[in-house]
Amino acid sequence: MDVERSSLCNCVVNFLLEENYLLSAFELLQELLDDGRDAQAIRLKEFFSNPSQFPPDQISRFNSLRVADPQNLLEEKEALEEKLAISDYEFRLAQEDILKLKSELQKNAETKLDENGLNVDASTNHGPFPQQRKRDLSSDLGSLKDNERRDLNCAVKEYLLLAGYRLTAMTFYEEVTDQNLDIWPKSSAFVPDALRHYYYQYLSSTAEAAEEKIAMLRENETLLKESAKLKNEKQSLLKNKDLADGQVMALTKSLESLQKDIKEKDILVQDLKKSLDRQRKELNDCRAEITSLKMHIEGAQSGRRLIAGDVEHAQAPTLESYREEIILLQKEIGRLKEVKPIAVESINHEKDTTVAKNIVGELSESDTLASSGGMPLERLDTVDSHLKENLTFGDTTNKPKEVLGETLFRPSTDNGVSEKDDNALQHMGEPPQEDDGLLKKPESLGEPDLEKMGLGTIQILSNALPKIVPYVLINHREELLPLIMCAIERHPDTSTRDSLTHTLFNLIKRPDEQQRRIIMDACVTLAKNVGEMRTETELLPQCWEQINHTYEERRLLVAQSCGELAEFVRPEIRDSLILSIVQQLIEDSATVVREAAAHNLALLLPLFPNMDKYFKVEEMMFQLVCDPSGVVVETTIKELVPALINWGNKLDHILRVLFSYILSSAQNCPPLSGVEGSVESHLHVLGERERWNIDVLLRLLSELLKFAHQKAVETCPFPSVSDSDGTLFSISLLELYAGGHMEWPAFEWLHLDCFPSLIHLASMLPQKEDGLRNRITKLLLAVSELFGDHYLTHMMLPIFLVAVGDDADLSFFPPIVQSRIRGLSPKTVVAERLVTLCVLPLVLAGVLGSPSKHEQLTEYLRNLLVQTTVQEDEPEKLNADIVNSVRFLCTFEEHHNMIFNILWEMVVSSNVELKISAANFLKVIVPYIDAKVASTHVLPALVTLGSDQNLNVKYASIDAFGAVAQHFKNDMIVDKIRVQMDAFLEDGSHEATIAVVRALVVAVPHTIDRLRDYLLSKIFHLSARPLPSSDIMRRRERANAFCECIRALDATDLPATSVTNFLLPSIQNLLKDSEAIDPAHKEALEIIVKERSGGTFDTITKVMGAHIGIASSVSSFFGEGGLLGKRETGGELPAPPPVPVESPVSPTHAAPPLAEDTRFRRIMMGGFTDMLRGKAKSGEDTSPSHGH
Repeated sequence: MDVERSSLCNCVVNFLLEENYLLSAFELLQELLDDGRDAQAIRLKEFFSNPSQFPPDQISRFNSLRVADPQNLLEEKEALEEKLAISDYEFRLAQEDILKLKSELQKNAETKLDENGLNVDASTNHGPFPQQRKRDLSSDLGSLKDNERRDLNCAVKEYLLLAGYRLTAMTFYEEVTDQNLDIWPKSSAFVPDALRHYYYQYLSSTAEAAEEKIAMLRENETLLKESAKLKNEKQSLLKNKDLADGQVMALTKSLESLQKDIKEKDILVQDLKKSLDRQRKELNDCRAEITSLKMHIEGAQSGRRLIAGDVEHAQAPTLESYREEIILLQKEIGRLKEVKPIAVESINHEKDTTVAKNIVGELSESDTLASSGGMPLERLDTVDSHLKENLTFGDTTNKPKEVLGETLFRPSTDNGVSEKDDNALQHMGEPPQEDDGLLKKPESLGEPDLEKMGLGTIQILSNALPKIVPYVLINHREELLPLIMCAIERHPDTSTRDSLTHTLFNLIKRPDEQQRRIIMDACVTLAKNVGEMRTETELLPQCWEQINHTYEERRLLVAQSCGELAEFVRPEIRDSLILSIVQQLIEDSATVVREAAAHNLALLLPLFPNMDKYFKVEEMMFQLVCDPSGVVVETTIKELVPALINWGNKLDHILRVLFSYILSSAQNCPPLSGVEGSVESHLHVLGERERWNIDVLLRLLSELLKFAHQKAVETCPFPSVSDSDGTLFSISLLELYAGGHMEWPAFEWLHLDCFPSLIHLASMLPQKEDGLRNRITKLLLAVSELFGDHYLTHMMLPIFLVAVGDDADLSFFPPIVQSRIRGLSPKTVVAERLVTLCVLPLVLAGVLGSPSKHEQLTEYLRNLLVQTTVQEDEPEKLNADIVNSVRFLCTFEEHHNMIFNILWEMVVSSNVELKISAANFLKVIVPYIDAKVASTHVLPALVTLGSDQNLNVKYASIDAFGAVAQHFKNDMIVDKIRVQMDAFLEDGSHEATIAVVRALVVAVPHTIDRLRDYLLSKIFHLSARPLPSSDIMRRRERANAFCECIRALDATDLPATSVTNFLLPSIQNLLKDSEAIDPAHKEALEIIVKERSGGTFDTITKVMGAHIGIASSVSSFFGEGGLLGKRETGGELPAPPPVPVESPVSPTHAAPPLAEDTRFRRIMMGGFTDMLRGKAKSGEDTSPSHGH
């Protein structure tokens, strides 16, 4: 019961304080203190003693107020006593009522207490979760409603009276001014001893039922609100419907008026056609008048020749009549142009030719008359200019060639009038010369005679050109192009034109770029002049003949013609015949031809009449993108891909096909391991072709990003909201997208398709594929740069954090998208290791590697490398996969300083595992730094680790020193390594000695002579030290390490003094302990002694030793007793490249052939084949030491 009383009291205290009934609370505090219930009064004492609620200065001011009069107090006391008597009477009545129901309430209370007791015990044993859920539930109820407050006021008054807190009850009466506490309205809350019933009901109720009830209440309120909202929308829709009906009526009327206008236009068109026919008839009449005028002039000329004496008298009337006819003709033509210009422009080519011939003939005759003195020259020039203005209408390219006398255009220009035209016009204006006062004028030739003469000239030219071309120098044959083009254009015979066209294409046997440009310009000009049909029947067949030509320069000419001549053929030819030619050219064996095919296909696409061949062109584009030549790929990505997108407008389809090609290229490769369920079974061994395809397809994806970004911007369904810095994808825009109310497919493609596909691709790439991983990293950096920091922070980073198994904020994604993103998280242990190996490098370098995320990258990497190990004390957390991720991050030079700062924290840490991990990190970083960084950062850290008291830390640093020696030949670095190795060897321990020898033997093929001599001298001194005969295992381990070192040194150029003083004595020391040395090593050492002791060896043997000795020197690295067989932590030991050895021995001291054969045969017998097999096997399990 004490627990019950305390709970009820606490409920009352909370209610009084929350409802701000401070006087009642203060009275309750006093009464609790009087009853000795200090435990229940703690909260009240804290509340009233709080200086912020009740300042001390204010309390002291209240204490200084005037004390009440004793008489008033006495009267108040008597009134209170009367009220108390009344209260006692009411209390007795209430007690009687209570006694009547006490037995029944007692039974109910006992049964409920038994059930609730079990629940309370269970909640006590299993923690405060159910009560916590109820508190959380109650905290969501909101503020009290009026009816709830009235019921609680009555229940609290009842409790205060039953508990005996009468003063508090009286104060509570006075504070509650808006309610009569003596009258409790009948409701579901009105029960005797209400507060206890509420308490029991709360304890017996379940959180699920309460949640369901609250949810129903909230849903009811929500439905009411939505109902009101729907009513408003219905009213607005009705209004919109009325407006739409009005607009439909207006549009209907507008449509009717437009239909009337169209009918009127049709009537007008019919009238114009009739007018056109009428104008044509008038034009024919004008031609008849011109013909009669010409005949009149010829008659005048013949009469003048017959009657020489009457020339002056007959000339004036003839000229006057001629001028009148010309003026009438000018007026008639001007009237025709003003009335209907369309009729003049629609005159066909043949009619224009006839008119122009007649007018030029009349001009020449008028010039002749002018020269005889009948008309002034200036007046005739004026007439000539007027005739030109009136007759030169329409397109100048449609002028008859016989009249204008056009010559061929030069390849680089396209002038409207040639020099020959200007000379002809000038000659027509010059007066003929006189001889002895007599006028000499050649007899005028008729039109048939001129045509016959021109045709004869063309035939002579056509017959002579094939004979002339072979005797012209190649560099000057382009000078013949105008003649060839003139003959092709004007010759009437088809076979002759074909022969000349063949000569044009084969003008130069192997034309260079400039010569191809000249020939192609000539072909373009010819195509303009001869029209579509002759281009298709004469020019294009010459292209087809050259498509399989032996010389690639000719095939290049075909590729160029496909793009440049397509404009002058019919549209249906472009996407059928010409496209098939291009398709054949993209499979050509020459790189330059495929490149030209890609370029000209880009020029061809805008000329296609429809989209019927889109998917065929897209397939050709992907074929060119995956071309083995980088030049072809570059041209395709830069020229063909933009042209295809602009023409087809199917970016979505291109992206889908692109990712299917990328993923299928990796999936079709064999797995790294056949063991199901292992990490290696998910990785694929890429061939050279597959690796190239994935790389160029990723390059294509990088180029398509800008088009995807542009499409996302153009299709944005939300109002444009930009930040102050101009960022389009601002936080406000992302919040609108997160609402999920509108679809945005172009934007969602990036985080729903692109990023998951890239994560899938990365999860299939082995550790050595740093090139492709670097390409993906650059792609991710381009995305962050293109879409902005807000997108990187709120969209891109959460996806990749979820993919590597970390927690992330997905609040900026719509709810339907969040479930798909959570599906990227790893579900199994193998999946966790796979994402650490493959996806974590992308997170570090591609997502957090953005310049704006430098601080977050530092914090993430420090937490990954330092804090995780320090806090959890789990060294296995820093496994080889995390080391590989940091190694990949080191391939980006801008992150080196940050990485070295974190590694230095690990070096100076007191945690041994952190120090060992730091040494491992320094070892893998070495290939990606320069000598300066190695001297200033790596070596000081390794020296610090090498001086550590812990042996594991010291031995880990020795391996890192070996990696530094392998990659740097700087004298200062080598000297520091030698000093540190001396310090390790001074330790004298067997483990330190073996670690130093095995660390330096890796560097032997790559380092300088000083370090080789140093290692050889150390081998000599160490091999001279005897070991206890009882420790056979240590003796064998030391012998194997020394033999490996000697065989590696033997494959290099050693000075004769080093061979005599150190190499041979070291071998002799090792051969003394025959029990410890391996038989294969023993045979190899004997061969070395036999060759070196003679002081000479054959050049061929030495070259073979340079190639075989290096591999032999590391043969036991991969064998059973070798370095990798002994050390489970085997680092990266790539096979060194062959070192060319220059034989210092003269031919006179050459070794006999028998020794050469014996040495090679014994090396092969000594397990060289097994060594190669072991090397190949282990090479698959070790990663390359260089990323690029």
